[in-house]
Amino acid sequence: MEQENKKKKGLTLVYTGHGKGKTTSALGLALRGVGRGFNVRIFQFIKSPQRSYGEQIALKKLGVEMVQLGIGFTWTKTPEEHREALRIGWPKAKEAVMSGEYDLVILDELNNALSIDTFPIDDVLPLNEVIELIKNKPAHVHLCITGRDAKQEIKEIADLVSVIEAEKHYYDEGIPAVKGIEF
Repeated sequence: MEQENKKKKGLTLVYTGHGKGKTTSALGLALRGVGRGFNVRIFQFIKSPQRSYGEQIALKKLGVEMVQLGIGFTWTKTPEEHREALRIGWPKAKEAVMSGEYDLVILDELNNALSIDTFPIDDVLPLNEVIELIKNKPAHVHLCITGRDAKQEIKEIADLVSVIEAEKHYYDEGIPAVKGIEF
């Protein structure tokens, strides 16, 4: 199976937009990959390791490591704390992709991190490095990047871009995040 995967072109998929379902779609992709024998690794750029997530619990049972690199929503910590998390986290994700060890790497919420505009991030998470990663990743590696507001430069070089938009959302009715649905 490993030799067969190395002969195939690894795709870059981008799930973006302001609707619910980007991470859920990526997790479905992970599930499908695991079912086909893929070695899968997931990095989350905003979510904090201080919290528990249902998808992380389930994926661990399947042997898939999901690593939270973030510290939570940008308004919950200082810009310096977020910058430090990105400075430490980005090289870990980049190394996993470039190692060639994984058939599928999901960079969940990377688009969100790249679209931070309330404080500078380009020196700790350079867009040009993300573009270089996409262009130069090992040939067999599938890469999935999720999050709102995907940069145009990333969308242009991706093999697939799905924009997920909400037509109706229960948040608008005052229903907060639901355990088992959002986390």
